[in-house]
Amino acid sequence: MITDIDIVLNPKQASDESFYKPILAQRLKIKVGRINGMLILRKSVDARRRDVKINMKFRIAVDEKLPIASDRIFNYPKVAGQKKVIVVGAGPAGLFAALRLIELGYCPIVLERGKSVEDRKKDLGKLHRTRSVDPDSNYSFGEGGAGTFSDGKLYTRSKKRGNLKKILNVLHFHGAQDEILYEAHPHIGTDVLPKVIVNIRKSIIAAGGEVHFSCKLTDFIIENHKITGVKTDSKGVLNAEAVILATGHSARDVYRKLNDSNIDIEAKSFAMGVRIEHPQELIDQIQYHNPNGRGKYLPAASYSFVQQVKDRGVYSFCMCPGGVIVPAATGENQQVVNGMSSSGRNTAFANSGMAVEVRTEDLLEYKQFGALAGLHFQEDLEAQSFAEGGENLTAPAQRMLDFVEGRKSESLPKTSYHPGVLSSEMHKWLPKHIAFRLQEGFKAFGRKSKGFLTNKAVILGVESRTSSPVRIPRNRESFQHTKIEGLFPCGEGAGYAGGIVSAAMDGEQCAEAFDRYINVSSM
Repeated sequence: MITDIDIVLNPKQASDESFYKPILAQRLKIKVGRINGMLILRKSVDARRRDVKINMKFRIAVDEKLPIASDRIFNYPKVAGQKKVIVVGAGPAGLFAALRLIELGYCPIVLERGKSVEDRKKDLGKLHRTRSVDPDSNYSFGEGGAGTFSDGKLYTRSKKRGNLKKILNVLHFHGAQDEILYEAHPHIGTDVLPKVIVNIRKSIIAAGGEVHFSCKLTDFIIENHKITGVKTDSKGVLNAEAVILATGHSARDVYRKLNDSNIDIEAKSFAMGVRIEHPQELIDQIQYHNPNGRGKYLPAASYSFVQQVKDRGVYSFCMCPGGVIVPAATGENQQVVNGMSSSGRNTAFANSGMAVEVRTEDLLEYKQFGALAGLHFQEDLEAQSFAEGGENLTAPAQRMLDFVEGRKSESLPKTSYHPGVLSSEMHKWLPKHIAFRLQEGFKAFGRKSKGFLTNKAVILGVESRTSSPVRIPRNRESFQHTKIEGLFPCGEGAGYAGGIVSAAMDGEQCAEAFDRYINVSSM
């Protein structure tokens, strides 16, 4: 007999099979020994009250074995010699586009400006030792994209955009932990995700696809409004049936190349702000409604806030429980921060981006830059933050309550940000339309969660890469650029995704759109 059971457990009962298996047997009114297999289908934490509960759903095999889930196994066909598609960018959008192309019988040629995960780790180590940023190998550029060294969050609200279950199954097949298949807010962790990315690369190559590192796009080859290939700095000219452009939101040179080549791009709303860090113990106390924190069996607590302030959204973004803050600049004269955490989420700190919506009408002084107005605004604020931090990747910082009340912090709390922090009056130099809304947003968050607005927390500047300020327009049906045949703008950098999962789903959809396109073209 195979049966599914929903059950509510306390944190200890949910922590190990030795605790919940007897409870399940009792529910089924059978002996424990008759349970031959169990599969967790869903797990979520209900922390609305101090008496925290864990909601779980199990599939249980009684007196027989559980069948193998066929949708969790992937056998990629050999595609060497088949029609080629160039995929620019080896982030989640590009990698999942490549895998889907292989499934459909096409040969992906993946071009990544950065380095492999293995070499990228060395460059990140050098960054922390020397405070020197490699513009092509950093926390944003390189195999796996910005998500490789992050929390590896796999939660998305855009489930209608694609097959979420398949994305999770692919990641699991390539080495991600079982928990991502059933947790309500799954994450992989920066200690596990690099291995998963390497395994995806190996799948692409084993199937006959190609992956080229340190290979930067320098130009597009377009004839009669149709793209036929690209020019690169290390591989010369490459031709293909189409190009999937999945460069990520920090590839500013690509936006400029598109603009200079008179290929339509457009300005879009985006978000900017700061990264905030609290003691994880404090967040645990707040979220679990318990002065003793999370105890032995609960995970490090997270939070999610959103507030409207004068017709603009203010919200938490990329919250990393038990994480660290890292320098995420991609060039000189930039001070940018981001957050990441390991699978265990086991540091003493909780950090999150705190972003304010920025619309094109907020940037009238940048109007002369046209579609690149937001990009120039980002660059100017990153340069300002760089100067305020002392021009050496030290982050300008301010205690949270001091920022809200408009006073300088005479001291700063301990932080996870390795390059260090420098007290700065961020309320004075952040753009007013951002600073004011952050202040009001923080007040609102403090009212919602008592204890959140505190000088135990510190804000660091600046969180400027939450989303792309540029959209590369594409047809809703064909997924091709509105003016260039065979060019498929894809993922977060093109303005159509936000995070690992939505980017991966968009990558798959672009691959499927290419399949439709090539089949129609060959008729």
